Amino acid sequence: MSAASHDKEIGAEFRRAEKSLRAAQLLFTDGLLEDTLSRTYYAILHAARAVLLAEGIRVKSHKAVRRLFGKYLIKTGKLDSLYATILAEEQDDRYLADYDVIFLPEKERVEKRLKDAEMFLKAMKDYLKGASGLISPPL
Repeated sequence: MSAASHDKEIGAEFRRAEKSLRAAQLLFTDGLLEDTLSRTYYAILHAARAVLLAEGIRVKSHKAVRRLFGKYLIKTGKLDSLYATILAEEQDDRYLADYDVIFLPEKERVEKRLKDAEMFLKAMKDYLKGASGLISPPL
């Protein structure tokens, strides 16, 4: 893969993250809490995938994103462990929201996940900007 197409793929992942975050914000406004949790997770997933791609790591599964994000970005000290915690919590809540029909998340919990997702995307965008200017504004 050429450097240009690699950078393009990183940008595409991050744009998908931003779209998912925007969808989550709209869903939250409409009171669709389970769907908000699903979209906040996907926002984080795509942002994490973009950062992993910037590190030269291509991942396909959700489980691999979580594991490799911790291994290559948290354990190396490139990112604060808070972001691994956010990724894990968002993934766990997304699973409940998508597959447990009895799960009824509280508005405060969903609002926290939304704020966590916003913070996560900001941090990953800052990281990508610092990684050889891979992401250039506006995204």
